[in-house]
Amino acid sequence: MNEHVHASHPDIVKRLKRAGGHLNSVIAMIESGKPCLDIAQQLHAVEKAITQAKKALIHDHLDHCLEDAVGTLDDDSRSTIDQFRDIARYL
Repeated sequence: MNEHVHASHPDIVKRLKRAGGHLNSVIAMIESGKPCLDIAQQLHAVEKAITQAKKALIHDHLDHCLEDAVGTLDDDSRSTIDQFRDIARYL
């Protein structure tokens, strides 16, 4: 099962834990009647942390898992993967 553990995973876990902390803050803020603007700012932080974790995971997959599955790529194929990686930023 460890075959799917990559060097980027600890950073992804940190990002998700940070998002969890922000989410807990949002819940506490709502329960204590904090202003909507403050709550929205915290929700934005949750979204950003999750989005960054998702991007890191997708890019890691493209860089490692996909290439491992198809083998070493020639320059043209590598270019295609790089283009796909670049466009995946907009997901």
